[in-house]
Amino acid sequence: MEVRIAVQNTNHEIVFETAATADQITKEVEAAVKNKTLLSLLDDKGKKILVPGESIAFVEIGASEQRRVGFAG
Repeated sequence: MEVRIAVQNTNHEIVFETAATADQITKEVEAAVKNKTLLSLLDDKGKKILVPGESIAFVEIGASEQRRVGFAG
């Protein structure tokens, strides 16, 4: 699952792949924003992504895009 998190007052987004489901991510984000706590998610490589709930501008959750090999034509 691809996750894109925009943080307020920055020009960059956090983009990563995770094995978590869309429902799991949604629940974690909702709780962090509602309670103004730290959002903590794990990516596919085992790295922990931490974002303050009050700093989240938006979160986009989507299916992983298959990478193409070769020439598109």
